[in-house]
Amino acid sequence: MILKGRDFIDLADFSREEINYLLQLAKELKAKQKAGIPHEILKGKNLAMIFQKSSTRTRVSFEVAMYQLGGLAMFLNKNDLQMGRGEPIEDTARVLARFSDGILIRTFSHQEVLDLARFSSVPVINGLTDDHHPTQVMADLLTIWEHKGTLAGLKIVYAGDGNNVAGSLLYGAALTDMEIVVASPEGYQPDPAVVRKAKKMAGDPEKIAVMSDLHKAVQDADILYTDVWASMGQEDEALKRRKDLEVYQINKEILARAKKDAIVLHCLPAHRGEEITVEVMEGPQSVVFDEAENRLHAHKAILAALL
Repeated sequence: MILKGRDFIDLADFSREEINYLLQLAKELKAKQKAGIPHEILKGKNLAMIFQKSSTRTRVSFEVAMYQLGGLAMFLNKNDLQMGRGEPIEDTARVLARFSDGILIRTFSHQEVLDLARFSSVPVINGLTDDHHPTQVMADLLTIWEHKGTLAGLKIVYAGDGNNVAGSLLYGAALTDMEIVVASPEGYQPDPAVVRKAKKMAGDPEKIAVMSDLHKAVQDADILYTDVWASMGQEDEALKRRKDLEVYQINKEILARAKKDAIVLHCLPAHRGEEITVEVMEGPQSVVFDEAENRLHAHKAILAALL
C-alpha cells in the first residue's frame, strides 16, 4: 500500500485498510527493533519538527523514531523560527519543505496545520492541535491490539473532557470497528460535528455514543480511557474543570463495573488523584506505559509510510 507523500493530519483522512496497514507496519517495526534488527529505511531523510506546545512523548518518540530509521529529526520551537517574529506560515512551509523530507507540527490551532500542509510540498504530520491528536491514537490502537488480540468488536469508554484525544479516538474507533462511548457532562462533550462524522465513518451509528452517565457507559467495557481535565492553554480553568469533572474519575469502583479483563489507558501526562487514581494507574489492568512506548513504534510506521 502506497502512502508516500501523504499528510497525516486527521485519522478521518484515511481508510480502514490504510489504518490497518499502518498498525501492521508498526507491529513489524517494533518486532525488528526488539530483535535488534537494523531497519534504517529513512537513511538520508530528515524531519523538521515545529513545537509551539511543550512535549515529552511526541518530541522524544519522533526524534528516536527518525534516529532508529536512519534519519535526522530537527527540533524547532517557536523561538527558533521566524514564525515567532511574525513570518507567515505559508513562507515557513515552503522554506522548510526545501530543506526537509517531512514536517511535524505541534500547535494550538488546527487551521495552522491545514495551512502548513497547503503550502508544503512534503508530508505534514499533526503532532497535536486543540482539535485532534491522531498520532497518539495510532499508539492507542496498537496497544489495544497487542493486549486484546483484536480491535473489532471491542468496547472502549473514554471518560472526562471530550478534548482533542477524544475526537481522534472517535475516528480511530470508527475505522477499526470498535464500539466507543464518550462519557462527559454537558459543556465538555466532543464537537457534535466530529461525533456525526464518526457515526458516518463507522457505518453503524449505534457503535458511536456520547452520554453523561459514566456508570452506565462503563458496563461491559473492554477498555477505559481518560486524559487530563485541563489541557494545555486551559490552566486558568483548572479549578472549575476539577469540580465539573470530578465524578468522571477512573477509580477502582468505576473499573469494577467494566469487564474483569478490561485494560486502562491514559495518554499522559496524568494528574494522579484527579482524572485517574494512583491505585488504578499503577494497578495490574493499567497498560499506560505500554501505550507510551507504543508512541515510538506507531510513529515509526507513520514516518516510514509517508517519507
